[in-house]
Amino acid sequence: MTKKEMTKKHLITCSVLGVLAFISGLFICGKTDTKKVARHKAEYRFIYAKNDFSNDFNFADEAIPLNDKRINQKLRKSLVRTSYSHIQSNVLQEEAIKLFPIIEPILKANGIPEDFKYMPLVEAGLKSGVSKRGAAGWWQFMPGTARTYGLKVGHGRDERYHIRKSTIAACKYLNELHAEFNSWTLAAAAYNIGEIKMARAIKAQSEDNYFRMHFNAETGSYLYRIIAMKAVIERPQKYGYKKYYNLDNLQPADLMAFN
Repeated sequence: MTKKEMTKKHLITCSVLGVLAFISGLFICGKTDTKKVARHKAEYRFIYAKNDFSNDFNFADEAIPLNDKRINQKLRKSLVRTSYSHIQSNVLQEEAIKLFPIIEPILKANGIPEDFKYMPLVEAGLKSGVSKRGAAGWWQFMPGTARTYGLKVGHGRDERYHIRKSTIAACKYLNELHAEFNSWTLAAAAYNIGEIKMARAIKAQSEDNYFRMHFNAETGSYLYRIIAMKAVIERPQKYGYKKYYNLDNLQPADLMAFN
């Protein structure tokens, strides 16, 4: 073989090796990028712990991922709707003063997170009477569900309006929902939509995280409304309330518990 032929063969070999190295580099880079994307998505959807400094909003110690733009917008919308500029009254604080001293110890005794005390304010705090579907009382029980959990409805009696009894009934129902779905956020959402529809939604969407799931408009905004209610009740001055009650400094005589 001549020197010229050897040089030509060497150049071809080098070219082939170079092409192979280039292709391998692309493959490795592509694989790395895929991992980065997957990791990014996982972080984007991660439900941060309550003590994570990046997230002050949570429900029952289950924080919401505000780094998700869609979720952030939904919460902001709920905060605006619950702020003084929208409601323009102190009725929420007034209702909390009456309800919380009764509800809190019952929730604690039944192992329900304290944040569920905001649920009645969302369910019925700004409503009166019976809903179009027939739900009534602070916990908005339907007649059949109320009877299932020990409340008397009918013959001139409706214990759905009895705060203590209806709260005990709600605790029984919520504990059953939590046992079924293993999540307080899902338990709260299932309280609104019903356990059968919640189970179907989880199965159809292959997803069991409320914030990633898709529901009807009411259930889809339900947890955001509760979280917004909690934020406004705890920090009313931040959301435009000039006159408000400091729930942390109330004296026992100020807690006008009623039934």
